[in-house]
Amino acid sequence: MSAAEEEPEEEVELPFVPVVDDVAGPAQPVLFDMDVVGPDGLSLADRSVGLLSREVPSFATGELVVVPGSSPAPHPDRKVRTIRVEVEKGLAVDGELFAATVMATLNDPRSWGGDGSMSFARTDGSADIRVVLATPDKVDAMCAPLNTHGDYSCGRYGHAAINYARWVTGTEEYLQISDITTYRQYVVNHEVGHLLGRQHTRCPGAGERAPVMQQQSVRVAPCVANPWPFPDNPVG
Repeated sequence: MSAAEEEPEEEVELPFVPVVDDVAGPAQPVLFDMDVVGPDGLSLADRSVGLLSREVPSFATGELVVVPGSSPAPHPDRKVRTIRVEVEKGLAVDGELFAATVMATLNDPRSWGGDGSMSFARTDGSADIRVVLATPDKVDAMCAPLNTHGDYSCGRYGHAAINYARWVTGTEEYLQISDITTYRQYVVNHEVGHLLGRQHTRCPGAGERAPVMQQQSVRVAPCVANPWPFPDNPVG
């Protein structure tokens, strides 16, 4: 049989697939659960802030490493405060993601620039404020003579020293009433707030939003957790 005389292919009957009008509207965005923990023990919330492990050493090298890079203030017409981000050498942290978290928090419309008074730029050179992520022992040394007991962070001497243990785990009370992302935003805003001249305040009353300068790492109740100086400002 010649090529021209090849037998025709057998026809295959395809299943009927009904056409359905898109009556449900546009596709909805896929939502990710930030608290779902993977096989490595890290949640999406952890990875997004640069954590590579949830193990918390009480001490590391003691050497602070500046995270390289810079970014301009989103509102250069305001008073610009410069931020330098540092991480203690030896911590399992992606410094760039940690720095991005710090800057996203400080330049959020609900943060300290929410009244139109200031904006934050990142630098790896001389800066108005240093935001430092360090082990409990290192933070204790940086905060002395204030006693942070290996548990707390502080904002003094030009640096916001964030306790790595708290950054990883939050506090039991805070996680019962909110989430770790909110706690991390609170810590950044609270400690930088001290460097902007803000002092501690108290819970104004049961069921009310805690002021960001309330010591929410110690106790939130009877207030409601709040990480922002201007929580009612619109986002976006």
